[in-house]
Amino acid sequence: MKYREMMSYLDECLLGVILLAGDKRITEHNKTAERLLQGEGTLKDKPVDLVVRFIPMDDGIVYANVGMGRYIKQCPTPEIEDLPPESKLIVFRDATKDILYEMMLKVVNKLKESVIVCDAYSRILLLNEAASTMDSIPVNKVFGMPIGSMYLMNSDSYLAIPKVIEDKKPLLDLRQRYTTMYGKDVDIVSSNYPIIEGGQTLGGFSVMQDWTQIDELNRRIIDLQSKLVEKNYPGTKHKPGQALAVKYRFKDIIHISSSMRKVIENCRQVAKSDSSVMIYGETGTGKEMISQSIHGASKRADKSFIAINCAAIPENLLESMLFGTEKGAYTGAERREGLFEQATGGTLLLDEINSMNIGLQSKLLRVLQDGVVRRVGGNTEIRVDVRVLSNINMPPDQAISENRLRRDLFYRLGVVNINLPPLRVRKDDIPLLTNTFIQQLNKKHLKNIADVDAATMELFLTYDWPGNVRELYHVIEHAMNVVPEDTCLITPDHVPEHISGPANPALAPNGEANPDGSLSLNQILGDVKTRVLTKALQDNGGNISKTARALGLSRQNLQYRLKKLKVKFSCS
Repeated sequence: MKYREMMSYLDECLLGVILLAGDKRITEHNKTAERLLQGEGTLKDKPVDLVVRFIPMDDGIVYANVGMGRYIKQCPTPEIEDLPPESKLIVFRDATKDILYEMMLKVVNKLKESVIVCDAYSRILLLNEAASTMDSIPVNKVFGMPIGSMYLMNSDSYLAIPKVIEDKKPLLDLRQRYTTMYGKDVDIVSSNYPIIEGGQTLGGFSVMQDWTQIDELNRRIIDLQSKLVEKNYPGTKHKPGQALAVKYRFKDIIHISSSMRKVIENCRQVAKSDSSVMIYGETGTGKEMISQSIHGASKRADKSFIAINCAAIPENLLESMLFGTEKGAYTGAERREGLFEQATGGTLLLDEINSMNIGLQSKLLRVLQDGVVRRVGGNTEIRVDVRVLSNINMPPDQAISENRLRRDLFYRLGVVNINLPPLRVRKDDIPLLTNTFIQQLNKKHLKNIADVDAATMELFLTYDWPGNVRELYHVIEHAMNVVPEDTCLITPDHVPEHISGPANPALAPNGEANPDGSLSLNQILGDVKTRVLTKALQDNGGNISKTARALGLSRQNLQYRLKKLKVKFSCS
């Protein structure tokens, strides 16, 4: 075949071809070569080294970089009959995806986490080096193998990748136990994702961590903590619980609102009994403050108060922590009291109870019913006397319907139910909370802030506070960090933008009239603001700076409000 026919034919195959003269100038090329090497314009008569870095590629270089993120790779050159004298034909293809794959493969193989990738039929495409080491499986033995023939799942586990491929939804933080095709038992936590492109499911992948290593590290940390406590409080049974001393009493809960006053009155009464209490409240409403206050006002106040966050501790480790262990229960296990034993006579707080595994909830239910615990790996039943308080950050009926909380456990834990009001329904408390936090943070940051100005308080009173009291504290701390040294008032300029900006209803456009034709609340408030601003401008001769100072606003904030409310004025 003649070389020009060959160049045209290879063009249809998306292969680039250039013809080099003896002086390394490009004398001819096809369209694909032009697209791959330059993108536009002719390549003819240009020196090849100005067009392609590392050409010619017969000196050991595999990929040539022809632009940012663009690579080509040389292909074998076919036999040509009529090449001009001292000319050379070079054939190449787009290798961008090749080199990206090679680079990503190098990255994946350097990860500490194990990674396995499957195609849409759950056949293994990739097993990184960490996964090969964890499972003791040679990488070259599993390519193309169905994942189900590689792993035999335990009765309480299932193959996750086929499920995410089928459901097209990720499965995160999944505990799995399996035996490999070579007989190795593996215990992992995995996050599994489908690979979807253009609506088509191409496959799925899993990122895994060897749970035995994490578990062993957690156990060592707990053992070290226990030994430190035992060293500090030798021979005293209840001292470990007192290491988490109660910090809050009812008197520390800042409030003047009737809704919060009613809650605290109920909690003072509840504190007198030994009944289990479940406290529901949104994030940042002060659930742990209420829990500690109930303990501090109870007859158990001089005994242990121990709190554990059920969301922060892995399932099998949480069981060991709650119920204790006997020597030999697992590798390296020692005979150790659980939190129920340590809290005997006192109070145990189970924070975020809805994060506890359903299987472990059934074991907890038995302790609550019978008042006895059995250590992990032990046969002896140990009687305990513990008052159990629990916190939950979602409505209990929702947790039950979503299978995050057993109904029978709810009846045991929620003998008394306390619902903490969110800050948006107890806005009477905001000025008092604000002042208290300012005083606290003045000491922390060595500041001398007196208060917030009227405009800032207006923002606080109209904002919904999804993070509740905790968010208010953080907003004020943010302001304390950015307020200038010579300023003693916090203004809207000092608070985060999500509160001082349009996302806050206080700065949103006025609402429309009600269906019956009456004015909406936003319209009424907008009218009042307009009259106040107009009057202030008149009193200050239309001077923006004087008006802003009189209203306790920044000049920028005043101008924003004037523009938003379309207040017209003249400097008369």
